Amino acid sequence: MRNAAYAALLQRLRAGECVLLDGGVGTEIQRQGAPMSTALWCAEANLSHPEIVLRVHRDYLAAGAEVVTANTFASSPLLLEHFGRLDEMERIDAVALRVAREAASSSGAVVAGSMSTMRPTVPGSDRTQQSHGWTEEAARALFARKAASLRNGGAEFILMEMMRDLDYSLWACEAALASGLPVWIGLSVERNAEGRLVGFGRQDCELEPVAAGLAALRPDAMAIMHTSVDDTLPALEVLRRHWSGPTAAYPECGRYEAPDWKFIGVAPPDEYAALSRQWRRLGAHALGGCCGVGPEHIASLRREHPR
Repeated sequence: MRNAAYAALLQRLRAGECVLLDGGVGTEIQRQGAPMSTALWCAEANLSHPEIVLRVHRDYLAAGAEVVTANTFASSPLLLEHFGRLDEMERIDAVALRVAREAASSSGAVVAGSMSTMRPTVPGSDRTQQSHGWTEEAARALFARKAASLRNGGAEFILMEMMRDLDYSLWACEAALASGLPVWIGLSVERNAEGRLVGFGRQDCELEPVAAGLAALRPDAMAIMHTSVDDTLPALEVLRRHWSGPTAAYPECGRYEAPDWKFIGVAPPDEYAALSRQWRRLGAHALGGCCGVGPEHIASLRREHPR
């Protein structure tokens, strides 16, 4: 299922043109005053502060973004099921996508539905709790329900975010692809104790096989995202060994201390934009930001890469 705006954006990427994504949605919602939920991070802001969510999207569009990412990352079916709130997912997603579509309506921007494998985190950190897991059958059913929620809410493509392994991430990506919507797969990376690139929070999953396995699904695009600025370039180098199609780069800046993001060590916008030249040389023509990256960074990217 493709519409004209999405098809035109993908054609530009395939031609090597620069396309601007938005920046961190959840962290900008926090920065603009919406409280973060201990259980669901930024998901509840869709219901409690939709006016802030709308303002965040409009700020990114004013800065030059061409994609509006709906605030649906934290309404993960795993997270909601764990807290006994799964039946709220479609309502949360519907509001998020309605607000995203409203923001995009006068700009020609494309609306992406964010989909994650987010699970409960260790209190005060960004580390996943390992005490509860899901069978493959149960997880696949939950991910299929999430993909349908995004499709029914009006997403024009599904942005798989923080993919990092070949179990939950693979099951989620396959469910998204089965929805009939176009899919982009974003890999999130960190260093393990030996300095090797691994999936974020998955010390047992080296980047090389994860990149190869998810690239084999043949999405419309792949990305390195929610990865430190320092690790983005080497991660792109690994990804490019397994993927020659449209590529995106949107790092994070700062750190998470649940339920809030700490805006510490955030790269200045001009410095961030200068680094993007290296990402483009490795074929990352879709550029944006993740947690901690705000509208001023997107505006700086637009100055660095004018249309």
